[in-house]
Amino acid sequence: MLTTFLSVFIFFNLFYLVARYKEDFSVIDIAWGLSFFLIIITSTFSIGSIESTRTLVLLSLVGLWAIRLSGYILFRSLKIGKEDYRYAQWRKDWGDNANLIAYFKVFMLQAVLALIIGSPLIIFHFNQKSSIGFGTTLDFIGLAVWGLGFLFETIGDHQKNEFKKDIKNQGKTLQTGLWKYTRHPNYFGEALLWWGIFLIILNQSPWYFILWGPLVLTILLLKVSGVYLLEQKYEGNKEYENYKKRTSSFIPWLPKAN
Repeated sequence: MLTTFLSVFIFFNLFYLVARYKEDFSVIDIAWGLSFFLIIITSTFSIGSIESTRTLVLLSLVGLWAIRLSGYILFRSLKIGKEDYRYAQWRKDWGDNANLIAYFKVFMLQAVLALIIGSPLIIFHFNQKSSIGFGTTLDFIGLAVWGLGFLFETIGDHQKNEFKKDIKNQGKTLQTGLWKYTRHPNYFGEALLWWGIFLIILNQSPWYFILWGPLVLTILLLKVSGVYLLEQKYEGNKEYENYKKRTSSFIPWLPKAN
């Protein structure tokens, strides 16, 4: 466990140094997904080796999600070529103390949150001796939930990226594809896939120890970062307000009639 904590601390400090060098706090978004891959790798090899099929499955699922998400954000950042609007506003608000405040309120805070959300991946390895082989009904339900979540996040990001490519869509609101049924299919997908991982780990760990991971992530997406910040960004936008009235905020559902 100590190895995992130290690795995550060093990892986010390295990204902080990169952010200082590039004068771009938004590089933290690239670190977010990869930090969970780091958590499960260090937790796995702290016990010496891969002890079960379940461990191998979890490594694959977390690794695939982390590399896809961080790769997508890296590609998007290179394309935009400037600091994300959220961090640029914070840099402006924090003034001369921006670097110091960002170290604690952005980089170290996300390091702590990554450890909390990723805690089921750490706790899971304490029960390796009582390992149950992968293949239970709960495992396949978890795998299906993870797969659905991964599709929502990946397809949602792709549809949004394609929409923004067309200069005619500048200032407009995406309302087709998955975005017709939920205003935030990518965030819904991210929450859902972590609940899938929760179900897979549930075979080997008590629910009350591992519930906090996906629960904290879902609350953050809904009330603190993802959904909350984007809803604020488009507040007052007439097209978005109309879209908001007929489209589910998070969980996909049929749109309301105009």
